[in-house]
Parts: sequence; structure tokens; C-alpha cells
Amino acid sequence: MDGWIKGNGPHNNIILSSRIRLARNLANIPFPLTQGGEKAKGVIELVRNALMKENETKSQFDEYIMKDMLPVDKQVLVERHFISPGLAKNNINGAAMISSDKEISIMINEEDHIRIQSILPGLQIKKALEKADELDDILERSFDYAYDESWGYLTSCPTNVGTGMRASVMVHLPALNITGNINKILQAVTQIGLTIRGLYGEGTEMVGNVFQISNQITLGRSEEEIVDNLTAVTMQIIEKEKEARNILLNNNPMQIEDKIWRSLGIMQNARMMQSQECIKLLSDIRLGVDLDILDRIPISLLNEIMIETQAASIQKGAGKELSPVERDILRAEIVRDK
Repeated sequence: MDGWIKGNGPHNNIILSSRIRLARNLANIPFPLTQGGEKAKGVIELVRNALMKENETKSQFDEYIMKDMLPVDKQVLVERHFISPGLAKNNINGAAMISSDKEISIMINEEDHIRIQSILPGLQIKKALEKADELDDILERSFDYAYDESWGYLTSCPTNVGTGMRASVMVHLPALNITGNINKILQAVTQIGLTIRGLYGEGTEMVGNVFQISNQITLGRSEEEIVDNLTAVTMQIIEKEKEARNILLNNNPMQIEDKIWRSLGIMQNARMMQSQECIKLLSDIRLGVDLDILDRIPISLLNEIMIETQAASIQKGAGKELSPVERDILRAEIVRDK
């Protein structure tokens, strides 16, 4: 497994990944929502040529043209967080360039012409920004962005105008949920200009105690200010989750051990397993590892199971379309084997 799935970053017992996304549009070309097919092809060609002529990026990216891909293959990229659900639905003009180490992806003709994404394991928001900025500079050598001195980078959605940057962390907060303090934390986060989303971003469900926390404001703040603010808030959340875990161990040790060992028993023996059940059980196992109740289970394996048991990844592995029941059977088999 490559990229963030390796799970080897700082604070990886609570922070699954850190992500930076930069929204950019090319000057003098209609934005994707209004451009035609030829203009869209031109944008793909411009990005391809820009990558190929620089030593830093030449031969370092794999190209994915959405209209040439099977739906299951596109959904696999979504499940691995390499592209957005919106780009996967773009069957005409969309494309993606994904780096060989799976740490950088460029989404082309999604909501904006270009969306540069850097995603790293653990709490590495600043490093993710450095990687995204480096690629941003490389691309800007080849073409001009739509930019206004007063407003900053111009984007299809007004909420992205300014830096065009979304910084986010994917956090695992089971103890705050079990102790009943999760709503207070999430409410406090939204009151200071951050937003909470589910596992796959905007419009997706929050399941398995996994949440995405990101900045809501991009205008009037620098990239560094946004990153520093999110990092500071994330560190506070980490401390609150640690406190809640200590409370669980001190107040209800047998109850929490029973919950974790039961979940492990189900994952080792179940013959059918639905996707949401799998993610919830994985949350218990992850907590058990972090509390030293379970040992010898690497975080990378838990991330791998979380990804490979998603619907499209199961069907890709099987090499054929499966019914929901068939997926549930195969999901349980995958979990037992791993």
C-alpha cells in the first residue's frame, strides 16, 4: 500500500491522514461548468505537457481519463481518496494525474480546471502544503492562473476564492464518542470557522468514528494562517481524545475490553459483513490497538482493510460485478484472511 494508507505519520493513532487541496483555474479559458469538450481536452493537454517538460515531474504521474474508465475503477480511486466523487461522475471531460508514490493527485475539469491534492499519513498538514505548493509552482511555469489582486485565485465556487485552499485532517475519535463528548467538540470546531464532513468529504455520512475536519474560509487568510489554525485545533482535539481514552481505561476497563475483544471476534469469524458494520468494527480494533489491549496489529493493516472492503474495491478484486449479498460474503472473507 502506498500514500496515506501506510499510516506511518505523526499522531497516527488518532490522525489517519492530512490533506491539502488547491483549486486553480486557467486564465482566459471558461471554467469547467461552462466550457465545451474541446476546451476541456485542451486543459488536460496543457497539464500533461507541463508535467512532462519538468524533470521533477516527468514520468512521475499516471494518467486517468474518466471517460475511458469503468465505473468500478473510478470508484476505487474515490475509495482511496485519490479523486473526488464529483470527478468520478464526470464521464466526458474529467481526468486525473496521480503520482507514483500516491501522495499527490491532480484532478482536472472537476469543479475547477485544476485541483492539486497532497495527502499524507498522520498529522502532516504543513508538509502536505509544501508538496502541493511545489507542484503548483511547477504548473504555473507553463500557464497563467485566473487571479485577481483583490480577490486572489478565482474559483467556480465563491467559498474557495482567495487562497483556493482546503486543508483537512481525517481523525478517529472513538473515545470522545463513547464518553458522550463528541457533539461538544464538533460544535466547538464549527464555531471557529472549521467544518466537519464524513469519510469521503462533503455530503457523505460520518461512520466508524472517522471525521474530516477542514477550513471553511479561504478568503482574507494566508495559506500559512489556515494551516497553523487547523494544526492548533487538531492538537487540541488529539489531547481531548487522549483524555477520553484515559477515562475509559480508568472508569470502565472491563467494559471497554469486552467491546474490543467482541469486535475482534466478529472480524475473525463472521461469514457476512456489511460495509458500515466493518468500519465500525475497525474503529473498535483501532482503539484496542491504541490502548494496548490488542497488539501486533499494524495501523497500515487496519487502513488497508478499511479501503479494500469498500464496495468498488471488493468488486475490482473479484473481477466481476457482485450483488450486495455477494459483497458482504466476500468482505467477511477478506477481513478473516487479513
